[in-house]
Amino acid sequence: MAAKVPSLQWNEKYIPHLPHPKQAVFLSLPDREAFFGGAAGGGKSDALLMAALQYAHKPGYAALILRRTYADLVKPKALMDRAQEWLQGTDARPVDGGKSWRFPSGARLDFGYCATDADVYQYQSAEYQFVGFDELTQFSDWQYRYIGFSRVRRLEGVNVPLRTRGASNPGGMGHEWVMARFVDGERTFIASSVRDNPSLDADEYEESLAQLDPVTRAQLLNGDWTARAPGGFFQRDWFEIIEPNDVPTDVCCVRFWDCAATEKRKGNDPDATAGCKAGKNGKAEVYVLDMRRDWRNPGGVDDLIASTANHDGRDVAVREEQEPGSSGKAVIAARARKLLGFNYKGVPSTGSKAARAMPVSSAAHAGLIKVARAPWNGAFFDELEAFDPENTKLHDDQVDALSGAFAELTAPAEQIHRAVRLVRPSPIGIL
Repeated sequence: MAAKVPSLQWNEKYIPHLPHPKQAVFLSLPDREAFFGGAAGGGKSDALLMAALQYAHKPGYAALILRRTYADLVKPKALMDRAQEWLQGTDARPVDGGKSWRFPSGARLDFGYCATDADVYQYQSAEYQFVGFDELTQFSDWQYRYIGFSRVRRLEGVNVPLRTRGASNPGGMGHEWVMARFVDGERTFIASSVRDNPSLDADEYEESLAQLDPVTRAQLLNGDWTARAPGGFFQRDWFEIIEPNDVPTDVCCVRFWDCAATEKRKGNDPDATAGCKAGKNGKAEVYVLDMRRDWRNPGGVDDLIASTANHDGRDVAVREEQEPGSSGKAVIAARARKLLGFNYKGVPSTGSKAARAMPVSSAAHAGLIKVARAPWNGAFFDELEAFDPENTKLHDDQVDALSGAFAELTAPAEQIHRAVRLVRPSPIGIL
């Protein structure tokens, strides 16, 4: 059994066993932000629940633990089940079937979920001193940053540290941003493995994990953050990241828009309007220079496209996917009037999303697409690697915008009708 760390705040009434050494380090951290994880079986979920309960004896203290879906919360031996095991028989009281617990001190522990980016707004009025994300790589960085920082506040008279904590194995849709933020970044990362958890039969667990495919085995057995499953249409390492100033000075540029017209509100997760600016010179390479994304109503989309065109300048051709039918023609005609003086036109879509993305995938695999380093890169690559044209629940706005820009740049030159001139990548990135 692990020895108790002298400086560690502890409450044996609610936490039934002492932490193992890696958990003790995690629990004693003064850092505002920290991450615990790596290999499976390292005790990360226990560490997260322990951390949430550390100050349950303090009046006014509030903690929140999140999973991506409610189904994840209520699985056998998951965190709500584990909290029930730990807290039954104590003076803590379950509320709403164990979705929340109340303590005699007035403290509370809540369990929640965040299935979509829009779900962050269900916590808009909440205030916590601790927020923990179990299986952090299943969340987007937007969900993490919004809840983990806007909802964590110090209340008057509640003398406890403010903490945002995550725990996860490698893999999942958020693998890259978690790796960049914690594993490769400067924020605190406590790496753990099954050998760090004396509560498990490590030999038996490792034998079980050995039956998995090589990539998943490397992630879960070794906590290897560099092991990545082969992608479908796109893989991040097919794209060379270059500095903006290294873009050639003779590229011809186009901004291609894939438009949506729904604002983000509580309870919805709409498609975004995405505009990809890309360039090409006389060589085979295509340069992805900028990506704009926003969620606006139709009038807001008009403003976004117009303001971006003015920012890009008249040397950047403007193209937009034209929806079929008379309504699509009307939208393009109205936009053309607003963009009078720009090289603008609508482009009717042909073929499926998969067919339009395939030439881009082939060029990327051949190392012919380079991407200018910018803040939008992470979200861009996350969407590309997740792209599945058969899955209508996944967003593909940036993929469509990239496919459209690529098609324009690789079509016969006379279709763009423009002088060759460099337009540097925008420093603004995502609006």
